[in-house]
Amino acid sequence: MAKSDLFVGAGKFTGGTISGIFRQAAGSDGWERVTKGLPEPASIQALTVHPTNRDVIFAGTQDGVYRSTDGGSSWARTGFPANLQVWSISVHPRNPRVVYAGTSPVGVCRSDDGGDTWTRLPSAVQPERIKMSFACRVMRIDVVPGSPDQIYAALEVAGVMRSLDGGEHWSDCSEDLVALAGRSNLKSKIQSDSEAEGMLDAHALAVSPAAPASVFLAVRMGVFQSDDQATHWRDVEVGRFSPLTYARDIRVSPHDSRTLYACLSPAARSQDGSLYRSPDLGKTWSRLDHGVKARATMMALALNPADADEVHCVSRVGQVFSTRDGGKSWRESPLPSGVEDVYAIAAR
Repeated sequence: MAKSDLFVGAGKFTGGTISGIFRQAAGSDGWERVTKGLPEPASIQALTVHPTNRDVIFAGTQDGVYRSTDGGSSWARTGFPANLQVWSISVHPRNPRVVYAGTSPVGVCRSDDGGDTWTRLPSAVQPERIKMSFACRVMRIDVVPGSPDQIYAALEVAGVMRSLDGGEHWSDCSEDLVALAGRSNLKSKIQSDSEAEGMLDAHALAVSPAAPASVFLAVRMGVFQSDDQATHWRDVEVGRFSPLTYARDIRVSPHDSRTLYACLSPAARSQDGSLYRSPDLGKTWSRLDHGVKARATMMALALNPADADEVHCVSRVGQVFSTRDGGKSWRESPLPSGVEDVYAIAAR
């Protein structure tokens, strides 16, 4: 059983019958579907626990940003702009009243008052290189801890963009990703006419205090790293360590800034998935979730900020896997039947 409260967010995009926010209380093995204050039905694409006030949780939905101030029991819509889906939420590491939200269509909104009101940042746009069946979306936003004016965003399906002035201006960081797609092993197209589609299919990124000039990127084709503020990229070649290379999530440990975690699977919709850990900023990787049998793509992971041994991950169809002993043993807590599109997990 988890030592922290767990929250999982699910959408309803492919025929699932249940969506919304599910909560598992610390010490429990069951799930409660939280509905108070949320739209019905609720499609949840992002969940972020406030780093300095654990009772505050943000949810990215099909109707903007919702916020809970009582540990997830009830929710209320914030003053977020209308007609924007929210796919990512990040709290500024130095100023906890500043919050960023990534949207679909592509955009970044910023709140300077803890999420009460929001402003759409006019320069947060990206060239449209790939035409997909869905609108491009900002899947992850990360702020460099030691240089809080540096912000990076991962876009599905448009690569990476960055701001070096706190979000006022943004620039495209995807040219080198497109160049890498010239390699035969990095070509991939599913919906478009471009073989660069796979390299621009970005799902998550992370910046570590141990390497503040580096950005780690999870895309369809694997895990990639930039050592020059996302200008140039290189393949981490996670396939040397894992037979599964489709990367969906990547996080830096809050306890050891050299340790990275990544969700790896065969494809966006598959019947397998895994969780890998690197102790040395991506140089080497090993599988952490021994004995776990995911029936679908591993979509997201959550780390307990108060306990380095507690790690959680979740498959697309709502299999939640948890360890309390640093990966020595695992326990599965499935969400109710009917969940088919999980995108987020968070621990508090």
